[in-house]
Amino acid sequence: MLSLKKKSAVLALAAGLTLGLAACGSNDEEVGSEPSAAASPVAALTELTGTSTAVTLDAGFVEGITGLGLTPATIGGATLDAATGVLSFPITGGNATYFDPASGVTPFVTGSIEHEGSGLQLTGGGKVVKLEDFVVDPGTSTLTGKVTVDGAVAFESAPLFFLDGSTLMPLDTTSTPGSAVLEGTTVSLTKEAAEALNGVFGTDALAEFFKVGVAKITLELPAS
Repeated sequence: MLSLKKKSAVLALAAGLTLGLAACGSNDEEVGSEPSAAASPVAALTELTGTSTAVTLDAGFVEGITGLGLTPATIGGATLDAATGVLSFPITGGNATYFDPASGVTPFVTGSIEHEGSGLQLTGGGKVVKLEDFVVDPGTSTLTGKVTVDGAVAFESAPLFFLDGSTLMPLDTTSTPGSAVLEGTTVSLTKEAAEALNGVFGTDALAEFFKVGVAKITLELPAS
């Protein structure tokens, strides 16, 4: 069981993650991954240990990929449920910190959610592209990862997916015991990812904001 003090801090952080993801896509001000002012955080998870980031693939994305003659596959610890279209990546580490929005700290949610040793592979036209070792950055509303083309590393860390939290549902701390669930964030391709994939596979079918699916991030709460 969590102590009341620790549980309150964790829930405050999870609520902050919700607000931070919901802010993505805003053009009011530029956001970054580092706080803009010195302040004490309301809550922090310094060592994330699980559980997963899952994406329910959009039918349009699946049709688009298969229409290009590309075959998707999972890498490492990632899984794909063919029946439900859910692609899941285990959380292997990272951290997250939440500041009071009234403190003046921008962004007020910082950190990273790491997924080492897993990813997505796309094969077609004699080419193999691997997207792996994902890192979710709540402060910039992006997911970055390593890109490998035919066994050669093209980018150690490239912005691959944009996370639009305007579709995020309220924080859920009851359906999965010991976890906080953030579900509903829309995942789409970044301009960099779309251009890179078009170049490798010789097409112009992919574009910035091409919808990939809807994400569900399940964070393991620390034991008391």
